[in-house]
Amino acid sequence: WATVGLHPHHAAEGVEGIARLLDSLVGPVSTANDCGAAGRGSRDVVVAVGECGLDYHYDYSPRPAQREAFAAQVALARSHELALVIHTREAWDDTFDVLDSDDLPERIVFHCFTGGPDEARRCLDRGGFLSFSGIVTFKGASEVREAAALCPSERLLVETDSPYLAPVPHRGTANQPGLVPVVGAAVAAVRGVAVEAVELSSAAAASEVFGLVPAGRLL
Repeated sequence: WATVGLHPHHAAEGVEGIARLLDSLVGPVSTANDCGAAGRGSRDVVVAVGECGLDYHYDYSPRPAQREAFAAQVALARSHELALVIHTREAWDDTFDVLDSDDLPERIVFHCFTGGPDEARRCLDRGGFLSFSGIVTFKGASEVREAAALCPSERLLVETDSPYLAPVPHRGTANQPGLVPVVGAAVAAVRGVAVEAVELSSAAAASEVFGLVPAGRLL
């Protein structure tokens, strides 16, 4: 499966290329959702728009350009009936302002969640799913762990954000998808549940938010 989007670092390039790519992969907006089973093609592969959003830590693209590109991709996800994968760093208020300025896609993932309980609740209030990475294992990430503890199991995902953010005890090395069980175990410990519970619930949540066939055991 794949997502298609313009990262905020490259927002100044504009989203026209992404819009054309989506049209070529899943069909124009006017026809994308009218395909029969025989004509779906890449719609079975492309499950989301993103990651897109705002990154005010690096500011590689001007902030107005970031907001414009983000809003445009929110609209693309909605019109193509795809999930939206959001990257937000040091930009929570503006992220919510963009999301609240128009109708939202039905399915939203806050990728590599870095907020605390307050931000988690604001995401959940907007129907979001929270995806936790190796950050949940970091010593200084107590607020992220609090967010992982309060997130409803049906809205909780785990990820690695490879090749970045390798979880403890692998921190400082190149991350890889094979380390997702370490993240899952850390989330389970924070929530006081068995690893298998997070394994099954996160698989079901991923299947729901990305419109996948039942995924079985992911960890």
